[in-house]
Amino acid sequence: MKIRPLKDRVVVRYSEEEVEKTAGGIYVPDVAKEKPQKGSVVAVGSEVKEVKEGNTVLFDKYSGSKIKINDVEHLIIKEEDILGIIE
Repeated sequence: MKIRPLKDRVVVRYSEEEVEKTAGGIYVPDVAKEKPQKGSVVAVGSEVKEVKEGNTVLFDKYSGSKIKINDVEHLIIKEEDILGIIE
């Protein structure tokens, strides 16, 4: 499935975070961790000016709407909710 966001929206795929292991050797499950606040831009709307597909971006913690595309969780956010581009 492909998606094309409208206007100033951006589709971001969450970054894959490494499995976290505590000093005592306990693995922290994904459900116990917060979602990352960075991701890769998959698609951009027609009115997006500063972000391009393929950019790695930081975004606001509580922004956007979660969707699943091909069983992978993505986020649709407004361009204004993007805090910066990682270079």
